[in-house]
Amino acid sequence: MTICETQNLRRYYGHGEEAVKAVDGVSFSITQGSFTAITGPSGSGKSTLLHLLGGLDRPTEGKVLFRGKDLYANREDALSILRRRQFGFVFQSYNLVRELTGYENMVLPLMLDKRKPDDAYLNRLIDILGIRERLDHLPGAMSGGQQQRFAIARALANKPEILFADEPTGNLDGQAGRLVVDLLRELNRELGVTLVLVTHDLGVAEQAERILHLTDGKIVRDSGEAAK
Repeated sequence: MTICETQNLRRYYGHGEEAVKAVDGVSFSITQGSFTAITGPSGSGKSTLLHLLGGLDRPTEGKVLFRGKDLYANREDALSILRRRQFGFVFQSYNLVRELTGYENMVLPLMLDKRKPDDAYLNRLIDILGIRERLDHLPGAMSGGQQQRFAIARALANKPEILFADEPTGNLDGQAGRLVVDLLRELNRELGVTLVLVTHDLGVAEQAERILHLTDGKIVRDSGEAAK
């Protein structure tokens, strides 16, 4: 079942001949529960495409469909609620609140949404991510890998349907980065969350079921097409 789809998606910055075509006529669909990696050289449009898929930026032309409905037909307040409840985001920077413990950071989206935590679900998430011993620690007392795991826990606390990860291993050394990718794969399998990951690291991209290669804002290779 398709959960997300783009139709002739374009995002240009500027006008006329000077316009930067960050995303240039991209069409593809993502299956629910799948793991898709978006890769390509620096400046190829990877992060812009992810932001468009996740409702963080508006397209110049074309559509993003979430469960068959035009994502950007929503008013900004409705789009904000949809992002908070249906999407999770993990970035290269961990963006944890320094004054809050690991657990408080994890449940922060639930508190902001005035929703009661699902303790059984959160405990499962904690065990998969291996962060139980750090729940009472402040971010300053954690390694980079531990902080990223809490950032992932926070992104998943609301039980999103899609987790968008933008260079989640970018600030980590090789071993910590591989562990984070392994954890994302496990969460994709165990929880069934659809995972869309942007990376410049082909070793990371190859862990996905499908790889979209971007160059100059266009998909130049789609391993999902080859598998059909």
